[in-house]
Amino acid sequence: MIFAANLKCNHTRDSFNEYAKILNENLKDENVLVFAPATTFLNEEFKFTLGAQNFYPCESGSYTGEIGKAMLDEFNIKTVLIGHSERREILGESEEFLRAKFDFAVKNGWRVVYCIGESLELFESGKTREWLDLQLANIDLGYKNLVIAYEPIWAIGTDKSASAEQVGEILEFIASKTSAPLLYGGSVNAKNIAEICKVKHCGGVLVGTASWDASNFLNLIASC
Repeated sequence: MIFAANLKCNHTRDSFNEYAKILNENLKDENVLVFAPATTFLNEEFKFTLGAQNFYPCESGSYTGEIGKAMLDEFNIKTVLIGHSERREILGESEEFLRAKFDFAVKNGWRVVYCIGESLELFESGKTREWLDLQLANIDLGYKNLVIAYEPIWAIGTDKSASAEQVGEILEFIASKTSAPLLYGGSVNAKNIAEICKVKHCGGVLVGTASWDASNFLNLIASC
């Protein structure tokens, strides 16, 4: 199982140092990814894989406020998050730009956790599969270092996590299109993580709010 934490716009260098220390002291052989803000990157050994929440598809250059490959290389980061709904919806990342990021990551052999998911309107109108089909068509589903994270937008940070049955149906659909490991994300918490992890084709979880506290994140991993 893959246990991925998306820290979003949280943690300073000092607080992340404490976060990393707690994980290092308690993790054993678990496959844990932590997507941290660039400001918290620390150049030391971890028992987890440190990933980047965002990057610009360039080595370096005149891209004010962005993070290039040279900056990630400094911290030996080779795992990236692409397509999260907050970057799509709030920051306006288009399918074309997401494809450019994906292709750049592939060129460099990075591990990509690619997020897909539908809005409440699409979910309620029964167009989930149609929408996910369009998102999946944007990338190479045969890429060997690809992980797909299904995160229904209507369940992110809302305490409205999809039921195990709903998760199973969608992961079955995605698994028919790719052999990449599949994660579920969307209000994953202590009450539902064990049931979600038992779903067929579920290879792990991408956790947001519930992962921001290291001890809580460790408890989630133990529950699964």
